[in-house]
Amino acid sequence: MTEAKTNRNHKDSVFTRLFSEKSNLLELYSAISGKSYPESTKIEIVTLSDVLYMNQINDIAFVLEGRLIVLIEHQSSINNNMPLRMLHYLSAEYDMIVDRKSLYKQKRIIIPAPEFIVLYNGDKKFPDYKELKLSDSYNFKTPDLYLELVVRVYNINKGRNAEMAGRSPVLSGYEEFISEIKENLKSMELREALKLAVKTCISKNILVSFLYMWKNRGLFIIYA
Repeated sequence: MTEAKTNRNHKDSVFTRLFSEKSNLLELYSAISGKSYPESTKIEIVTLSDVLYMNQINDIAFVLEGRLIVLIEHQSSINNNMPLRMLHYLSAEYDMIVDRKSLYKQKRIIIPAPEFIVLYNGDKKFPDYKELKLSDSYNFKTPDLYLELVVRVYNINKGRNAEMAGRSPVLSGYEEFISEIKENLKSMELREALKLAVKTCISKNILVSFLYMWKNRGLFIIYA
């Protein structure tokens, strides 16, 4: 794997592995939504991979209280086609959930209501919060809008959306970890930057169990 590809993928891997832990994911979504979900809350991870000719269009998709939530971490410039990508992904999710034969029956099919969230931690200037809308891509607008899809984008770079980060120690720790990596990359190669970031965060009591686990497995030696 080339250094360029490694640098592009390492945050995806850490994010996905960290928040695929259901307790961490529940804490994260509680922080984003501003609600307090108890640990007993049922949450089902339903991430689809290898769809739309991409290795994985999203980091995590999950069902919580009848809602299908698609959650993406985004490190580069925000992709303005994200609503269209989400629409394609949602179609693939519903295709997995619904028996196609039932589409032709009279009885109404009940499907989980969708919600789309992007967490941005790229280096380019970006507001704390922004909405991307599918309708912004339409070739013309009409008074009656028959299809809309809204993606909520939150800046999770260290120091941004502090109130949200304050509600989730795991998110705050992740922000700190990524910030350490970015700082280290100014003077060293990725492998060394990752190792030092792990050591520094453990010394600060940040994401200790997670980082120890992956350190002992040879973590952060490049995986996609």
